Amino acid sequence: MIGQTPKAILNSVHGRLILARRVRVLSAALAAAIPGGGRVLDLGCGDGQVALGLMRLRPDISVEGVDVLVRPVTHIPVTPYDGVTLPFADQSFDYVTIVDVLHHTDDPASVLAEAARVARHGVVIKDHLREGLLAGPTLRLMDWVGNRGHDVRLPYNYLDSAQWAAAEAKAGLALADRQERLGLYPGLLGWLFDRRLHFVARLVPIRPAA
Repeated sequence: MIGQTPKAILNSVHGRLILARRVRVLSAALAAAIPGGGRVLDLGCGDGQVALGLMRLRPDISVEGVDVLVRPVTHIPVTPYDGVTLPFADQSFDYVTIVDVLHHTDDPASVLAEAARVARHGVVIKDHLREGLLAGPTLRLMDWVGNRGHDVRLPYNYLDSAQWAAAEAKAGLALADRQERLGLYPGLLGWLFDRRLHFVARLVPIRPAA
């Protein structure tokens, strides 16, 4: 690591210890959460590694990405967007995935609502639950280690159960399925950083009563 910048060292260590397992676990969780095939938009896709893993597990799904910061190298096609309005027509996709993005936004409900607008069948999110002993500080540490080296914005906007329910309702979405205890970290790291701090949820549009 001699001659590397602090950011490069941070990214290298995180990649070796955490990233490969994270991509594998999240790809599998998303593959299990999406009930049917079709076209999927990965909102805030980063370099697209999780989306690529999802497509390898689910050949019936095609994924393209959108992000406010398009990286020089990506594993899927990525369209830039302004963080407010997705550049797609209503119901352009079967599902929208949002993986560890909403806690980087100032208004998760608005981002959820915009995702719901372009999704025919639902939105699948992976995010954090700010509940339990030292949940806030633990999440901040994980976020900093995973994202500081990529210059990702870090407002640390984590929600508790009630806040998640309110954001989903405001976005016109209802909880259909939820996975917890994902097993993102190995061994002792899992005891420290998994707990109930992570979840994958499938949200479906709230249909008006007939």
